[in-house]
Amino acid sequence: MAQGRLVSSQASAGTDMSDIYDIKLEFLRTGPAHNQLLSPLTPYLALCGADAPVSVRIPLEHDKLLRRLDRLRYEVDGSAVSASQSTGELQELGETVARVLAEIPALVSELGNARNNASRLVNIRLVISAFELGLVPFEATMAPADTSGSGAHLLLSTPTTMTREVRRGRPLQFEWNRKPKILFAFASPRELAAVPAQEHLEALRRAIDPWIKVRESHKESLRDVREMLTVLPNATASEISEYCRKDDFTHVHILAHGVPMPRSEGRRFGLALSADEGGVGYSVVDGQSLAMALKGLKSSGLAKKPPTVVTLATCDSGNTGSVLTPGGSIAHELHASDIPWVIASQFPLWMRASSIAAECIYRGLLSGDDPRAVLYELRQRLRIDLPGTHDWVSIVAYATISDDLESKVDAFRSRQTKAKMEVMFARMDDLVAQNQSDEVKAELRKLCTDIRNDLKIWFNEPAAQRNPKERAERMGMRAASEKRIAIFLKQSGDVGGSTDAYRLSRDYYAAALKVEPENHWLMTQFLSVCATPDLATDAAELESTVKTYRRWWGVAWQLAQWKLANGTTADRVWAHGTLAEIELLRVVYEHEPVAAESAMEAIVEHCTRIRELSEDPFQIMSTTRQFQRYLDHWPREQWKDLAQAAIDALKRR
Repeated sequence: MAQGRLVSSQASAGTDMSDIYDIKLEFLRTGPAHNQLLSPLTPYLALCGADAPVSVRIPLEHDKLLRRLDRLRYEVDGSAVSASQSTGELQELGETVARVLAEIPALVSELGNARNNASRLVNIRLVISAFELGLVPFEATMAPADTSGSGAHLLLSTPTTMTREVRRGRPLQFEWNRKPKILFAFASPRELAAVPAQEHLEALRRAIDPWIKVRESHKESLRDVREMLTVLPNATASEISEYCRKDDFTHVHILAHGVPMPRSEGRRFGLALSADEGGVGYSVVDGQSLAMALKGLKSSGLAKKPPTVVTLATCDSGNTGSVLTPGGSIAHELHASDIPWVIASQFPLWMRASSIAAECIYRGLLSGDDPRAVLYELRQRLRIDLPGTHDWVSIVAYATISDDLESKVDAFRSRQTKAKMEVMFARMDDLVAQNQSDEVKAELRKLCTDIRNDLKIWFNEPAAQRNPKERAERMGMRAASEKRIAIFLKQSGDVGGSTDAYRLSRDYYAAALKVEPENHWLMTQFLSVCATPDLATDAAELESTVKTYRRWWGVAWQLAQWKLANGTTADRVWAHGTLAEIELLRVVYEHEPVAAESAMEAIVEHCTRIRELSEDPFQIMSTTRQFQRYLDHWPREQWKDLAQAAIDALKRR
């Protein structure tokens, strides 16, 4: 590897492109995947869309292509390749690939149809199992003739990205919505140039920062970081295997040199990991061995889930190299071994590019951005920030695009958005406990603004607009957040701002109910906010509220009873929570002489059932927090004892 540059393979995201148009393009030929050279004489069958397959040929001689690819490596045999030479080569290869793609009418038609919506991201799913096709830099293609952007690089001039995948007999099943846990493994053997481990670590640390609580002590903060990010320095293959047996990592980021495999004549590449204890030099690990390390059994002997995403900051990790023997590039091997997403590089990247990419890809993925949008943003970022390089074309992603990927990404984005909100609310908790200096009040106001802005963006995303249930849930989240903001503002002395936030909360709950009127939780929270002393400030206002919404109380009770009888265990836990709160509100919305006594018994019973059925500590914590609000922030004599009884029942062991 040339001094001062490093191959990396991370991407950046920051925009929501939930509405993504996939175009599947598959190339087939007879014979095994290996042991065949590129030749203009070889016919390939191209399948795209519903059209009949067409026969195409790749007008590239294998040996000549290898020499041309060398000129995209910035350096050949110790001599730098001039920028003009690299640019010219990239242009010519891009034009060659574009001519091949233009021979596939269905692809040209699909690209044209997709461009009718200029804001829609298009992803070309390239299915190529033949190893010799893995050498072709399809990502460098110009836009085919008769398509938007014709004459310019397709992945730069139009909102288009490209993924590769291995052909499978059956779809690869994987879980995207998992709590993130990252393994960062790096190796920098003394025999090779140092890798930018510190820069990558700092990039990863910044990427996870929105989900790390602000702590008083460094020790506590470090504990939180380690729950999300594990660092393995001087990594050996056996150590990677050991760490992956102990933990279910969702993401693995490997920073190491890529070097030729022994006895491969420089045309097969592996990772230069540290030698095992007592060893000399470094150990070269191929893709198959790395896949075994990442996918091994748990320490208990049970099968484990492989990482969902592996990023390889490694020279030639996406370079197919030799096609004579079984096994493709490292990235190809990992993907063929059922790792859903592997992001690697075909050519070297500058060190600055690798660090930028490390932060961008993890910031985007952890925020819940679609990985296809992450790839698009990465190429744009590299092209803009490093205009004198062609690092943008080096990125290659082997990816599983399942039919339900969009919904999986939506679910994960919801998880991450809620988790980020909890971190910001925890910070507000800390701030209101401090002296209310101007600095503290300013930070509180900023947090309120950030929470509102993030939730507004989240609510306006296409996923919420096309799915009524999701739209109602996100509006309910906005309502619940305004309720918490109202409490914090009042504690900090901003009574007017607090009242405004309560009104927003009430209105958001009402808006959510219009979308999902059968939701017992939304209806109960609406009734709760309306009855708070902050909105029903005197007896007359409370009586007016009760008169208007008394019937809603009965409807909420019945909806929760139906869910209790017919729902899953989790549904029943939440239904018990609603019914306990409904019983507390009975003393306001029914206020009969016997209401308080019967409500007390019912509340204790429901809270006891929550404690017995709950499989998630959050369910008990969330319900306890809600009843605590009746004591601490919404004081009414009618429900004080009932709220305390609920809390006692939830905490009882």
